[in-house]
Amino acid sequence: MKAKSKKKKRQDDFQKVKLKIGKKKPKADNATNTSFRSKGINLPAQLKKDASGPTTHRNLGINDLLSQLHHYNANIKHGALLGLRELLSLNPQLLDSHLSRLLSEVAAVFTDKDGNVRMAATRVLRFIAQSVPAERVAPFFPLLSAHLSCAMSHIEVGIQEDAVKVLDVLLEHYASLLASRPAVLLTNFLELISHRQNSGAVRKAQDTKARSWALSVNPGRAVTSQQWRLNVLLRLGQFLQAIVDERPVEKMDMSHGDGALNSKEGQVTALTLTWEELVYSKVSVNLFEHSGAKPTQYSAFKLRPQSESIGEIGESLDSKEAVQNFSATLVPLLLEVWVEASVNNNSGNSSEAAHLLTPDAMSVMFQVLTILQLLRKLAPHQEHQEALDAWFRKEYLGDFKQHFLKNFPYGNLDTPKQKKKSELKRNKQPAVLPTMTVEPLALNITLCQVMVSLSQKEPTDCDSGWLTPLRIFAQDTLSSGSKLSSKQLNMLLDTVWKMVLTQKSRTVTEDLLAAIYSFYQQKHLTAQTRSLLLSFYNKLYQQEQLHTHIAKSKVLSQWLASLPVQLSQLGHRNPKLSAQMIRFIQAAASRGNKDLLKSLQKYASELYDPNEGVLVFLPSELQQEMVQLLYFLPKMPQSLLANLSGCCNDGRISAALSTALIRIVHLRSPASGWSVGSQEVALQDMDYLSFLFSSLAGFSCEKLSSLQRRSDGYALPLRALSPLSLHPTPTEHFKHHWTVVEEVCLCLENVGSKSQCFEFVQSFMLRYLAKLRVVPDSTAAALLKAVTRLRDRAVVPTEPVLRLLSQCCLCLLALLTSLQAETPETNQKREAIWGACVSALGSVPRLVRSVLQMFRVADVDEDELPLLGQVLSMLLQHAPLHNQLLGNTALLQEIIQQLTRYSRSGSREQWMTDLLYCFSVTMAHSSSAHRDTVAMRDMY
Repeated sequence: MKAKSKKKKRQDDFQKVKLKIGKKKPKADNATNTSFRSKGINLPAQLKKDASGPTTHRNLGINDLLSQLHHYNANIKHGALLGLRELLSLNPQLLDSHLSRLLSEVAAVFTDKDGNVRMAATRVLRFIAQSVPAERVAPFFPLLSAHLSCAMSHIEVGIQEDAVKVLDVLLEHYASLLASRPAVLLTNFLELISHRQNSGAVRKAQDTKARSWALSVNPGRAVTSQQWRLNVLLRLGQFLQAIVDERPVEKMDMSHGDGALNSKEGQVTALTLTWEELVYSKVSVNLFEHSGAKPTQYSAFKLRPQSESIGEIGESLDSKEAVQNFSATLVPLLLEVWVEASVNNNSGNSSEAAHLLTPDAMSVMFQVLTILQLLRKLAPHQEHQEALDAWFRKEYLGDFKQHFLKNFPYGNLDTPKQKKKSELKRNKQPAVLPTMTVEPLALNITLCQVMVSLSQKEPTDCDSGWLTPLRIFAQDTLSSGSKLSSKQLNMLLDTVWKMVLTQKSRTVTEDLLAAIYSFYQQKHLTAQTRSLLLSFYNKLYQQEQLHTHIAKSKVLSQWLASLPVQLSQLGHRNPKLSAQMIRFIQAAASRGNKDLLKSLQKYASELYDPNEGVLVFLPSELQQEMVQLLYFLPKMPQSLLANLSGCCNDGRISAALSTALIRIVHLRSPASGWSVGSQEVALQDMDYLSFLFSSLAGFSCEKLSSLQRRSDGYALPLRALSPLSLHPTPTEHFKHHWTVVEEVCLCLENVGSKSQCFEFVQSFMLRYLAKLRVVPDSTAAALLKAVTRLRDRAVVPTEPVLRLLSQCCLCLLALLTSLQAETPETNQKREAIWGACVSALGSVPRLVRSVLQMFRVADVDEDELPLLGQVLSMLLQHAPLHNQLLGNTALLQEIIQQLTRYSRSGSREQWMTDLLYCFSVTMAHSSSAHRDTVAMRDMY
């Protein structure tokens, strides 16, 4: 029974509780009450914006963002960098106050393990570099350079690749700051593509060319080893170019090297001093900061003696030994890169196609040659440059000939290769660094320039052998009409320049110059290209007297002879190129080059045409140089003199330049009485006098004839008294012509005999002006001035000339009455006309009487009587003319009586009253003077 009760009890313990529908489930004995009550906590201080400055859309200020860059989470650092870029773009003023922290914190993540963080840091650095100039970053740049060096030498491949992107930003915006710290970065460049070798296992003591660096291969990169080396070499070339650009050294190119004319502008010559010399006062030097016409921020003085122990690369590249040490390390690596590229390129090709290169191989080889060029330019001074070239020739000429010239010239490999699956997979990945494409022409031209720089100054048989293919390539490239960029043409001309000066062969020189001239004759050349060619020929022509193989070159003579016609065809379309041609023509003309002078003589009339010539369209400074060329002309024919006179008269050139032109013509005329050297007289006496009279008249015969046919715009003041009418000349034209008249009169006075010159002027006046009925007022005034300046007491004007002068004088005096009411701008014109009239009336015999005889009052209209009275009043008021007027008292009284008789209107009483008053005053003064003269005569 007990057993049965125990069994039943155990079953009751595990019996399932039956639940009823609609009833709540009873809670378990161990149920936990989870209900709770809470209250909100409000912290308004945390919701406020950062009081220290602007914030991002996440309410983060610059202090918060910079502090997050130290966080261990890459996503937080990436977000902080994005926030920095957002904050700085909206608030660029933060760069001024937080530049130091920004640069230090952003540069610290250059070596971050996460690629996205490094990329964002590079973008922030680029934004800062675009906004902050180099002078403001300079105090913090050592820190940037240190972080960059750490990234470039990092063991992680991805960090190295991103470090090159940071280097791109600094090269673009702060190249000068990078160039000031070359030592560490140059070592980092070497470590990116090579590694140090074990000196005990590889180097031998006897081997002078033993290398301590060898190319390295890293299979973990996203690009091939060749592409990686190309990217590194591209940046190394840009870095070396920055060093060359920022260093104040003498440029060595075709215009400054090997006997060429050296330009001192913009060059700085370093002066090396030692402490011993300063202590013992062996030399005294004054140091001036930022002195000279072009101040520079570089100090070229070195007051510390050079250390004899120089490292493998050295602390800087400011000495020949440092450049040689760095070149000795880098050049073997470059040769190894060249060999690797050529071997990989020709692995599947035959020997016949060995010169054909793939785009990658061509880019690598081109960059190798570019760096070799830059290594030569690192020499601080010209003497260092020559020593460095000699060292390159001694150490590497054999290697360069073996590798560079083996398959020269190079071309493109057009045969496409089938891509493997691995290559297709690799190409799908994004390129880590940009690639470059190089044309075969650029590679071959660069190779020519590198190799020719190693040739000796004195011609040798050993050099002529390997220089021959380079010379043939240069000739074929220039003569075939290949399209060359300005940089390529400049490099090719530099190569030809050095070939000409080193080979010293007339045959080689003529062939090369003929090829360049063939290229020069091409149509549609750009102005920059033609300017380079002109500069090359000009520099070479300047060396003609120093080198016998250049002297009397037929190609140079042909080029010089073509300059005048090119100048006439170019015109004013390109003033800069025209100025270059004018200077070259002037330089050759001063040397008396017969071919040039003959061509200049032939096209002179076209160049100095007053309507379509080059002279009248060029700027004023070039017009002056064109006028100076006239001094070198062998002959000045009548057609040229007519054009020159037209240029002076038409106002197409300034008055000062017109006077300079007249002086040059005077110097080349027989009237000057002197000559320079063997220079002969350029024009005859009659042609010279004709030129002067044409300039004196101020108008050509064609224009004077056209004035006679016109019926408008004339001033016709005294039609009944004189058949001559005046053409009003604009004030500016009159001032210009009056300046020319002054110079013409001065030249006529220096001709010699005044009587003969006056006779000549009379003959020209009768021949060209006596029959005219319309004369410009400037011409009429010029005739009166010239006659006054040239008249001799023994010479009396003929009746026709006297009549013409009287008509001009009377018309000009009438014109003055109308000019009195004009603006002050006409004062100079009035003074010039009045001065010419009174000077002529006071000096030319019988001119006053001839003018008074033309006052036929009976024939004058009633409206013209006041004008006639004003003219007489003007003459009576001028005291120097009183004697001439008193000599014609009877004629003067008759004219006044006729005026009194014919003037009856009340409106004319005022001018008549003024005239009678002037006449009475003149007579009274004359009577008083006459009585004083008689009294003095009686006393004595």
